[in-house]
Order: sequence, then structure tokens, then C-alpha cells
Amino acid sequence: MVEGGMQREEESPEINLMDLEERQRIVKDRLILIGQNLIDFKEKNEEEILEIKKDLEFLKRNVEKIKDFIETISSEFQKFAKKEDLEILKKQAKMFQPLEFATKADLEKLKSKKNIK
Repeated sequence: MVEGGMQREEESPEINLMDLEERQRIVKDRLILIGQNLIDFKEKNEEEILEIKKDLEFLKRNVEKIKDFIETISSEFQKFAKKEDLEILKKQAKMFQPLEFATKADLEKLKSKKNIK
């Protein structure tokens, strides 16, 4: 019996060492897995950041185009007639009444009619 107890005591450090080695292997595997996950996460984030940067540049170009377009439109609006100016022209056209003017052909007809009489 004494021999059995001694054998257990002798195996006990070996078992403890094997247990520690197994735990160390498990921790090492977990650490490798965590490291790989971290690398994958970093790569994925870098890709997403790159996409966001591309989208941001695209949006900046579009905003710049819109800004240029608005500036062009603003400068063109200054060239358009204002409502008040159109009203003045409308009143002048009513006073002028160009449709009541006689054409050269009408004058020639009147002249020839008068000469006949």
C-alpha cells in the first residue's frame, strides 16, 4: 500500500505538469484565435474605411459640382429680366400696338386706290 501511495505522489507532479501543459496549449490556441480574429477585424475595418473614404471623395466632388452649378445659375439669374421690367415692357407694348401699323403693301394698295379715284 505504501508503494501505491508513493506512486500516486510521483505521478501527481507529472499529471500536474501535463495538465499545465494542456492548459497552456489551450490558452495558446485561444490566443492565436483571438489574434487571427483581431487581424480579420482590422482588415475588414480597413476595407470599410477605404470604402467610406471613396464615398466621401465622391460626395465632395458632387458637392463641388453642385456648388459650381449654383454659382453659374446665380450669375445667369442676374441676366434675366425682373418682373417689374417685364411689366414696363408690357405697358409700352400696349401703348405701341404694333399690330395696328400698316405694312408697305397696305400703303401701296391705298395709294393705288386713291390714284384710281
